[in-house]
Amino acid sequence: MTRHTLWREQIGGINLPSTGYLDVHAFTSNAQIPLEDVAITVTATDGTALAMRLTDREGLIRSVPIPTPEASAGQSPDTGTRPYTSVNLYARLEGYEQRESEGIQIFPDTVTRLDLAMIPLAELPQAWDKTVRYFTPSQNL
Repeated sequence: MTRHTLWREQIGGINLPSTGYLDVHAFTSNAQIPLEDVAITVTATDGTALAMRLTDREGLIRSVPIPTPEASAGQSPDTGTRPYTSVNLYARLEGYEQRESEGIQIFPDTVTRLDLAMIPLAELPQAWDKTVRYFTPSQNL
């Protein structure tokens, strides 16, 4: 059994035959200067770690492949299957506000790009341990 097959089973035993991708770009909020070495963790909604990456000099990570339902799941109403996979993302870099994004929707055969504008803590000295959380609600597709 390959690691990819095992991972698909851990997402809930649902057959997820397609793949979507998550790209991340991290930068300082004001100047939009790329941030290197931002620790990015992508998890399934149940908390299972799917990928851990560090951003490069350009503030980017390699695309994270995410198993998704077939594209046909979103081509008819009321199939009972969401046509995407939801994941969570956590971003940490010393000296910057922590970021959490929940419910990121990954569609089959599509690249989802998440831009992370990270605020330097020097601009918010009273918020040294603050975490900014974003939640993407499910779509009625």
